[in-house]
Amino acid sequence: MNRFKWERTIPYVILSIIGVCFLLPLLWVLFASFDANAQQALTIPEEFTLANFTSILSEPATIRSFVIGLFLSCGQALLVVIVGVIAAYPLSRYTQKYKKPFMYSILFMTSLPITAVMVPVYQLFIFLNLQDSLVGTMLFLTASGLPYGIWMLKNFMDAVPPELEESAWVDGASIWKGVRRVVAPLMIPGICTVAIFTFSMSWGNFFVPYILIQTPDKFPASVTIYQFFGTYGMVEYGKLAAFSIIYTLPAVILYLFSQRFMSQGFSLGGATKG
Repeated sequence: MNRFKWERTIPYVILSIIGVCFLLPLLWVLFASFDANAQQALTIPEEFTLANFTSILSEPATIRSFVIGLFLSCGQALLVVIVGVIAAYPLSRYTQKYKKPFMYSILFMTSLPITAVMVPVYQLFIFLNLQDSLVGTMLFLTASGLPYGIWMLKNFMDAVPPELEESAWVDGASIWKGVRRVVAPLMIPGICTVAIFTFSMSWGNFFVPYILIQTPDKFPASVTIYQFFGTYGMVEYGKLAAFSIIYTLPAVILYLFSQRFMSQGFSLGGATKG
């Protein structure tokens, strides 16, 4: 009996230790953001203050970096969803001879590390005169996010019965009107999932903007966060923590906004009956 009890207790103890390891850094960020004299140690501020947030939000460079980051992330998420739906449709609806090898190629590209292609991409950007371009950077981020987006959207589209489109065709709808009016609304949970994942990956991407953009004024927030690390080891911990909290807000807000769509799911069990 005691052995059975220990076997059930040990996993909870291990999970609790892991949870504490994740919780402590979050508590440090929270407390340090309200502490004017924050240090590396986790301490409760003697006096809570908004000075760190005020200092961050009063700097035009910080606001500009957030706007640029939103431009890159929102642009990538929008393009990945639009192009992904268009590319997923024939993969889901049409029977093709080389469909399986093509899908395996897409699956392989989802696991390809971005660092493996940055050297030829940088050379291509120089050749096309796209280096230090926000639009060029967004297009590359879109290309790198498309394999995952196509793979996921194709699987969500497979769950939508083709009979619904056929009914729309009988009523005179074109193929793309059927996709826009019938298929896409039923894929809202999948579209939200892909959009949130794409936005989050782009919002936290440091490596690609740092390599492809040279002008400091064009750096997104994911790059400018390193400005709080001084040259001689001096770190402004309070401002760094405040910046980190503000930095997480767009992803959290997007998730909460899309939660009502994602939680609905879609039930199509009786959609083609009657």
